[in-house]
Amino acid sequence: MKNYSFEYRKFVIGGIAIFIVVVYIIRLFILQISSDDYKKSAQSNAFLKRIEFPSRGVITDRNGKLMVYNQPAYDIMVIMNEVKGRLDTLEFCQTLGITREEFDQRMATIKDISRNPGYSKFTQQLFMSQLSDKDFSIFQEKMFRFPGFYVQRRSIRQYTYPYAAHILGDVAEVSRSDIEQDDYYQPGDYIGKQGIERSYEKQLRGEKGVQILLRDAHGRVQGSYQNGALDQLPKPGKNLTLSIDLKLQELGERLMEGKIGSIVAIEPSTGEVLCMVSSPSYDPRQMTGRQRSKNHTLLAANPEKPLLNRSIMGLYPPGSTFKTSQGLTFLSEGIITPTTPFPCSHGFNFKGLHVGCHGHATPLPLVPALSTSCNGFFCWGLYHMIGAKSKYGSVQNAMNTWRDYMVSMGFGYKLGIDLPGEKRGLIPNAQFYDNAYKGSWNGLTIISISIGQGEVLLTPLQIANLGATIANRGYYYVPHVVRKVQGEPLDTLFTRKHQTMASHKSYEYVVQGMRSSALGGTCHDLSRYDFEACGKTGTAQNKGHDHSVFMGFAPMNNPKIAVAVYVENGGWGATYGVPIGGLIMEQYIKGKLSEASQRRAEEFQHKHISYGSSER
Repeated sequence: MKNYSFEYRKFVIGGIAIFIVVVYIIRLFILQISSDDYKKSAQSNAFLKRIEFPSRGVITDRNGKLMVYNQPAYDIMVIMNEVKGRLDTLEFCQTLGITREEFDQRMATIKDISRNPGYSKFTQQLFMSQLSDKDFSIFQEKMFRFPGFYVQRRSIRQYTYPYAAHILGDVAEVSRSDIEQDDYYQPGDYIGKQGIERSYEKQLRGEKGVQILLRDAHGRVQGSYQNGALDQLPKPGKNLTLSIDLKLQELGERLMEGKIGSIVAIEPSTGEVLCMVSSPSYDPRQMTGRQRSKNHTLLAANPEKPLLNRSIMGLYPPGSTFKTSQGLTFLSEGIITPTTPFPCSHGFNFKGLHVGCHGHATPLPLVPALSTSCNGFFCWGLYHMIGAKSKYGSVQNAMNTWRDYMVSMGFGYKLGIDLPGEKRGLIPNAQFYDNAYKGSWNGLTIISISIGQGEVLLTPLQIANLGATIANRGYYYVPHVVRKVQGEPLDTLFTRKHQTMASHKSYEYVVQGMRSSALGGTCHDLSRYDFEACGKTGTAQNKGHDHSVFMGFAPMNNPKIAVAVYVENGGWGATYGVPIGGLIMEQYIKGKLSEASQRRAEEFQHKHISYGSSER
């Protein structure tokens, strides 16, 4: 009888043998073909690939004044595979002026980076950044004693003036998420973190180069490999020309000292931002060098939030500046004519609802209603529009028509400025109020939105863009702070006209109202200037003191500048908004302030507002 147990054993032993052979073949394949560990090790013994960083593009204002440039700096780099316990740590720390604890902490950080995808122990990692010339010279003399450590030259950002911090932004070391999102970066690289430095990072950064150096058996550099035939030169970043007028920016920041708020000025014919002030601000030079992290922490802890760009991130009720958009809508929709009068007995009074207003002649049509900033007129206008069922069929349709007009004027969504962090604001629609009031609401319920209160929230940029749109009689360009990118056309996003839904004729009446306001209405302070200024005040209600708001443009028939001023807790629009707006207009149109205006600017520069916790 045949013994099958031996027959099966033969197959089992044979299978095991074949498995072992296959495993060895796979392992040899991985080691010799698939894996480049040994290749890297061999190359690292023979070659040193030194990254050469490009110079970052410089930034100038619209008149060519240098705002951001580069200065040389030196980083200490380490190749972890070359250290291997051969380092005299005490001498190394003494040479760099650091403690043993700092050394251990930095090495531990590098080991932590090793968890990142793409890390290699054969490549250089940042150990210490931005050495001074003196420290660099001392270290370079002794560098041969510290195997695995090298010096890498790069440039760091320098900011010429203490202005425009929120526009310019800053540059700092890449985070782990930056590396994961873009394989251009390696640990120790720098990237734009805020402002223009962030939004134009790819244009500003340039392209890295590489220098391949040959080393001997002791790791000493012998010179360029193949006389540099395989080296790649870095390509410098592209220069940027901003639309910002530095003198105007400086004046704006001076005028907002001791105040919280914003100034935004736009050139209506192009959408170029002429100045953008967010107050309080900070000196951009604080965000450079080794003290950046410490200074950033202090600024972030400041309760007045100087890091916040209120011009594009601050959400505010626009107050009576919003009445211009209402007049445009009511005229274009045929709710009113230029001569339609509405009563105002110290405000809007109907069915027990009262919205207050200051004393003025009554009844009155659109142009004097804008001039005197009559609340009653615009409340009546909205009431009649939302209640026009014969025209719209329902309050919901009327509300959504109103919303469409507002969106066409640049409200409710991001305008698309070339700065990170812009907020969209809030323009309610029918669904918003259906959800809030369970479908039971009418024009009286939402009457406060007609005067820029209630649920309506805009950014100062959107208010300034409203001024530019009125100056253009019905269209705007997306506001932008970069005027020119070296060797590139401007993005078409910034060169396309955006037409609003309001009629051209309606704009002419609103312009008349704003000019009348400057001559003898709530903006009468503008009558001091010899250029034809147009303006609209706003006094936005607040839990504490009201906010002072202004929106205007000049000259009336050939607009060069549109301005929005927002001063938190500044009271009446005429108290801070109008005088500051007028000075900004004069500086840009005339190129300088008159002697009387210079004295006035100094006066407003030293007018500080006390902000209590109850008002914030």
